[in-house]
Amino acid sequence: MGRQKTIILPKLQRILNQLGENIRLARLRRQFPTAIVAERAGISRNTLRAIEQGSAQVTFGAYANVLSCLGLEQDLLCIANDDELGRKLQDANLPTRARSMRVNRTDSKKINNEEK
Repeated sequence: MGRQKTIILPKLQRILNQLGENIRLARLRRQFPTAIVAERAGISRNTLRAIEQGSAQVTFGAYANVLSCLGLEQDLLCIANDDELGRKLQDANLPTRARSMRVNRTDSKKINNEEK
């Protein structure tokens, strides 16, 4: 049995393409050859090429290793860091505190007197 192919939406593919381009530019700015980055990341040059093209078929770990080789591993902490929608949903689901019914003092005295 082969691997099931993941379907990537066009919007997500554009984001992956931009990520790959950003990684490629970071490598070029540092003047690192593909062979060195691939070796340090523990991947093949073909896998590095796929990463720089924004392939969704490459594991997240491979992307993380390449970012680490470029000194950009801290950028991974920015992913889903400011989850505005999630916070709004969480706040909407918070239980509201139920208010207890107010009892008049005169009514409570009557109830206490009736019990005696």
